[in-house]
Amino acid sequence: MPADLLIYALVAAGLVFWLRNILGTRNGSERERPNPFTPEAQEAREAQRARDKAARQADAPGAPSSPAPAMGIGGMTLEPGAAPVLDRNMSVSPAAEAGLLEIARADRTFDTLNFLRGAQDAFVMIVEAFAQADRDTLRPLLAEPVFKAFAQVITERETTGQKASVEIHAIRKAEIVAARLERRDAFVTVRFIADETNILRDSTDMILHGNPERVTETIDVWTFVRDTKSREPGWLLIETNDEDAAQQAIKTVPDA
Repeated sequence: MPADLLIYALVAAGLVFWLRNILGTRNGSERERPNPFTPEAQEAREAQRARDKAARQADAPGAPSSPAPAMGIGGMTLEPGAAPVLDRNMSVSPAAEAGLLEIARADRTFDTLNFLRGAQDAFVMIVEAFAQADRDTLRPLLAEPVFKAFAQVITERETTGQKASVEIHAIRKAEIVAARLERRDAFVTVRFIADETNILRDSTDMILHGNPERVTETIDVWTFVRDTKSREPGWLLIETNDEDAAQQAIKTVPDA
């Protein structure tokens, strides 16, 4: 073999080895991202929080632990007027409390805390999947009219060669602002305040909107629905509304 071909072969082998180390390999056995409202996803979140709590306690030996709160139906405390025990960035509007209790009575598995944790995970999954044009991830999480609205924008981007990228840095607030039960369907509306970087590029990779170095605040109001008599634990996103963005092109997700 000529010396120059040998050198090229060695360089190519080195590049392949480097890329495998950096990017990894796919063997076909990777798990799909689970529906964030399923018991399996809840168990995974609880396990991670238990590990985080154990790590914090290990860093502070001898620190007294907080007593477990008394929980009642749907993750709501039974004391009259008491609020559900939630994570620090979560809240429930007083206007939604009666609706949540009504939902909890219709569905004994409903838990306000786990619902909001699942809603936050769903928010991240849906926003990222929409930016990545990942229809397979979006379909089981969206009601059919919402999926069609999302798919239409994705198709328009693909036709023009535009590419979107979104990175959610933090969900600073997740508040249930409305809840109601209509026959057997439960509707819960959540107002998300998130810090994100939202970029839209054209077919030549020129930035049409956004700044990769800038973190912006977005406020989205999403409504989820679930049949309380269904054996399926998942909720569907049935309505989206961006409180800030007036132009469709700069919305994190389309209004639907």
